[in-house]
Amino acid sequence: MPASAILTDAKERMPRQSEKQRIVPKLHRPAEAADGVHVHPLHQAEFLTTAAEWGQLPAGGAPEIAFAGRSNAGKSSAINALTQRTRLAYVSKTPGRTQHINLFRLRSGALLADLPGYGYAKVPEAMRRHWQHFIAKYLAQRAPLIGLLLVMDARHPLTELDWQMFGWFLPTGRPVHVLLTKCDKLGTEAQRRTLETVRKALTDAYGERSAQVGVQLFSATRRIGIAEAEVALASWLGPLAH
Repeated sequence: MPASAILTDAKERMPRQSEKQRIVPKLHRPAEAADGVHVHPLHQAEFLTTAAEWGQLPAGGAPEIAFAGRSNAGKSSAINALTQRTRLAYVSKTPGRTQHINLFRLRSGALLADLPGYGYAKVPEAMRRHWQHFIAKYLAQRAPLIGLLLVMDARHPLTELDWQMFGWFLPTGRPVHVLLTKCDKLGTEAQRRTLETVRKALTDAYGERSAQVGVQLFSATRRIGIAEAEVALASWLGPLAH
């Protein structure tokens, strides 16, 4: 189904009522270390809830940053590296295991949303369509969502489904930051070429709108690009990042 049709259908679907009680996250003042230095809020993430449908998403308006990516692109590893938690997000040997939006609360009260991996999971077609409608609606209409961190395998960037994610989210005018993960599996010259190729492809596709998109190299195992990603995410969170 074309992305435009999925998005149109998603907008027409009314939010379903759920028996699961909606959670209202509390906003807290930024945490400080013992020496008085502010702790980056991503380092204080804790699991909050999971949502399989619109009515289960947290209420209250706390700002959210979504993590999305193709299954097996290293999304869970990136979340764990950025939060400095070993198993905050589950790293599965069977890609596509995440079947809901998992939400994690930062000490500041802001939320990280781990979206289902796409393009790999062997699931019934009806469930796949439900994910597509839910994620399309979440990206296009979720008011507290302030930015999208899109994870791509540096060896296989900009798949058809990656482009679909841009198509759903860029019209909102909110920023996207691309992590080209597993870059340590490429040589230095290949890393440079990949970074340039992805940036050029986005500029060619979106023109001025590509200014919404940041792109960087990243490796969770070698801890490459963590500081750069933290700076990008902190710019979205504003005062909550300090």
